[in-house]
Amino acid sequence: MPAGVNVPVLIGAVPLFTVTSLSLGEGYQVARIAGSRLAQLVAPTTKSISVEAVLVGRTRLLTKKGLEAMALTSRVLAGSTAPLMKMAGLPVVCGMTVSLDMQITSLRFTQSNQKRDALDVAISLEQVPRSSLTAILGEAMDIALAAGSAAIPTVSEMISPDRQLGGGL
Repeated sequence: MPAGVNVPVLIGAVPLFTVTSLSLGEGYQVARIAGSRLAQLVAPTTKSISVEAVLVGRTRLLTKKGLEAMALTSRVLAGSTAPLMKMAGLPVVCGMTVSLDMQITSLRFTQSNQKRDALDVAISLEQVPRSSLTAILGEAMDIALAAGSAAIPTVSEMISPDRQLGGGL
């Protein structure tokens, strides 16, 4: 990302501007070939995303409620939102991936005495494919992100690899 640009991580319609870490996990199903010691990857398994962020400012509680609504933890919203979840899951858009059909599996909010005007949030999401069309569309968008990001200059291109990897000064 270019220096000085704060591009949020989007989880559904909620932008997170102060993400401290994001990890993406992808696994692949392995099948043994009958009568052989060989194995073969046959299909991708679940994709998971973990996000840690800080909710700051006056809108931090509104952002918290938005995340809870998308996780369907609000009893009032669960009934009205559940029919829409049959069609598509939550899109997650960030600098690392575009993933459609995600579902929040866990939310953890922490408020500490040191940060009274902020909430730490840990979000776990898992891919729950709804249709092959959305899976293909999600992969196409992910490829477009990868191709497009190659053309954007980054801060790391301005710093020598020795300094990036903890080498000498």
